[in-house]
Amino acid sequence: MGAPVSRLEELAGPAGKWLGLSAAPAGYTAVVVADRFDRITWRDTYEQSAGLRELAEELAGRHESAADLLTDAFLAAYKTGPRLREPAQMDPSRLVNHQVITSLTESWEFAELHRETAGDPYAAAMAVLAQAGAVRRLLDRSRDAQERGRQAKQARQAALDAATAVGEALRQAADAAGEDGTVPSAAAEAVRGAVDAAETAEAAARQAAGDAAQATAAAAAGIRASVRSAAAKAASAARREAALMRTWGVSPGELERLPFDQRARLAERLRTGRLAQWAELIGRFRQLARGERARRVENATGELVGVTLGDDLSRVIPSELAHLGLPELRAVFAARFAAGELMLYDTRGEENSGRGAVIACVDTSHSMYEAGPGGVTREAWAKACALALLDQARHAKRDFVGILFSSADRLKVFRFPADRPAGIVQALDFAETFLGGGTSYQTPLSVAGQLLREEFDDAARARGDIVLITDDECGVTDEWLRGWEETKRLLGFRVFGVAVGAPDAAGAGSVLETLCDDLRSVEDLTDVQAAAGLFRDI
Repeated sequence: MGAPVSRLEELAGPAGKWLGLSAAPAGYTAVVVADRFDRITWRDTYEQSAGLRELAEELAGRHESAADLLTDAFLAAYKTGPRLREPAQMDPSRLVNHQVITSLTESWEFAELHRETAGDPYAAAMAVLAQAGAVRRLLDRSRDAQERGRQAKQARQAALDAATAVGEALRQAADAAGEDGTVPSAAAEAVRGAVDAAETAEAAARQAAGDAAQATAAAAAGIRASVRSAAAKAASAARREAALMRTWGVSPGELERLPFDQRARLAERLRTGRLAQWAELIGRFRQLARGERARRVENATGELVGVTLGDDLSRVIPSELAHLGLPELRAVFAARFAAGELMLYDTRGEENSGRGAVIACVDTSHSMYEAGPGGVTREAWAKACALALLDQARHAKRDFVGILFSSADRLKVFRFPADRPAGIVQALDFAETFLGGGTSYQTPLSVAGQLLREEFDDAARARGDIVLITDDECGVTDEWLRGWEETKRLLGFRVFGVAVGAPDAAGAGSVLETLCDDLRSVEDLTDVQAAAGLFRDI
């Protein structure tokens, strides 16, 4: 008996299911939905960050999905409203990644982190690096789930290949079919065999997918605990860095303009060494300065508090002005004006008293390195005060100059013009520089006086302020002192003195007392209130 005759339409029915499966799209390897601009941001950040590249290279050798996981972790932190794909849309080999990112974004720790990283590529990259240890551990601990996912991916591919084979067998059968639709037995058997193989492959793929989902679910609890801990650590690090930047007066706009590597170096510089130890003190000084700005009263219009005598025509009371209307009393008015005896309104108001540059002369001799209560050094107190004075000058649109001095031959000048941004790198250089050696007042004060003279000659600005911060007492020559007093008289500047940790230097008859219009002593280096008067007067 001959083999049964098969018709093409009979074969196409069972094969039709597999024709659609062969065209099914591959699963996604990225958990976070991203547009091309997001991907460009990631690529640019990755290229700029040596830390990200090193981490990716380290993990890639052990985990196939590591690169995609780092990308997803970055985009989740960077995007304002990250949206995740459904698990069914994912490539089976990335189910662990999906569980990691889902656990991350659903945690309250991530919400805290996201406040610091959203829209900031640098902060998002730093968050990924801060979680690097946890990523290593959870990838190592989830090896079984990753392997099951890899097997599910292979099984799925095998099922797709089998479906494609069904389509190819059916095409060949159609080519071999007669005009009446009959198919040769060999071609028909090929189609049937391909359908059977596809059914077997599909069953294996379903089993592998179930095993992968089960393994991922088993690892979920450990993944959630790891990512929550990592997110909390990253959030804490991000908050500390943001607070550190604010402490040093670095605005968010300035940070955004910094290239990635420069911002990373700046953050490292602020986190380490002496600058990190001073952050709290500097922050307290800046807060104090903000509360004490511009309170000095000097001929300012304000609250009426009474009547006084003087020659300020802008405050003459009406009864005095009435004398000008009588010819016989005009001479009396002129005489009283010349003698400063006109009756004036006495007012109280607030106005910035200084107009010229603010110059902070900071002693950096060996003794300034000594620590006081709370481990605060005299240098730290002086530098923190000077940096707050820099803020004060910027607020009042006045030039600021920081002069670091010690011995007569050791001096360094840092200039911060009011018409240019105060660069954070220059401010850090000012804060970090320490000269050592002895103490000489004449050199820094002479330089300060010369700078104020140049300012007066170039911009006709007088009434500058010099703040001398030191812990020592040293002599000056009579000749120099006479020249100093003359310069001071001509330019109208004031000199404030602060004796840090050295009350004897501020004693009666001391050189500091002779040089300064306003002298105060600071014994407790943890006390910023001792400088409050400076910020009221300058």
